[in-house]
Amino acid sequence: MTKFSNYIFFFFFLLFSIQLSAQNKTVPKPLYDDPIYHGAADPVIIYNKAKKKWWMLYTNRRASIEDSTVQWVHGTRIGIAESKDGVEWNYVDTANINYRPDVGYTHWAPDVIEHKGTWHMYLTYVPGTFKDWNHPRVIVHLTSKDLKNWNYQSTLKLVNEKVIDASVYKINDTSFHMWYNNEKDGKSIYYADSKDLYNWVDKGKAIPARGEGAKTFYWQGKYFMIIDAWKGMEVYSSTDLLNWTKQPKRILEEPGKGKDDQAIGGHCDVVVSNGRAFIYYFTHPGRSKANPAARGSFDEKRSVIQVAELKFINNEIVCNRDEALTFKLK
Repeated sequence: MTKFSNYIFFFFFLLFSIQLSAQNKTVPKPLYDDPIYHGAADPVIIYNKAKKKWWMLYTNRRASIEDSTVQWVHGTRIGIAESKDGVEWNYVDTANINYRPDVGYTHWAPDVIEHKGTWHMYLTYVPGTFKDWNHPRVIVHLTSKDLKNWNYQSTLKLVNEKVIDASVYKINDTSFHMWYNNEKDGKSIYYADSKDLYNWVDKGKAIPARGEGAKTFYWQGKYFMIIDAWKGMEVYSSTDLLNWTKQPKRILEEPGKGKDDQAIGGHCDVVVSNGRAFIYYFTHPGRSKANPAARGSFDEKRSVIQVAELKFINNEIVCNRDEALTFKLK
């Protein structure tokens, strides 16, 4: 091989290496830390077609304010971060949600889907900034054309006015399921049906177990629902979205070894890309069992977003949060 040929070979090898690196980036830990209040939680991941980027909408908890009650998880807005690949995230802004009829209003836990060119958000709304949990919370429906500016459509008539954490799944163009947490019934999971995303019929209890932040997705030939049980994540499976079977083992219960990943995983979203499934979840780094932060301190309140890959082994979902991970969402 001539000297010139060696240069050509080296050039193409370097080009290939750069392209390969661009396609698959090593995931950092933590994945994302909100720069405003350092309290990112309850993420939902959506592809913004207009921006040609992935957007993450999340509850922007006010971890950095001085508070020894639960005011810091009230008065919250919905943060937005964006990414080209699902790995490197940058803060954008807060969502402009045109529903704030009460002073000190609170927005929690958005879920967002697209249907026929319109984005639909189902958002938990609390009418104030409170020091305790003894207040109404409802789920409101908003729509948007750009994922940033949201117009109020309705307040859903569900089982009562103590409901949170909507999760919507599109079966087809005329059939949708929603799951949510009924706080008055032991924080069990209820569900509702709709033919158009605007009119919902409550159907009652879906899963008679304590949990919140349900996320439903289709993968490996069946439906799965992952629920935050405050001691790791419970995993259920179904073939019809009505009858659910809980797998014996929880995921994201044991502490990880990565930075800010020593606590249990909470309220997640799942993105299936190229046959692989990625779970985006939040942790409270200061709430590790081995080294808990002082109660009410910034370190105890702070939360970050992490991501890990789900695997399907022996007919169960497993998740090794310490596995070295590289990917690029498609």
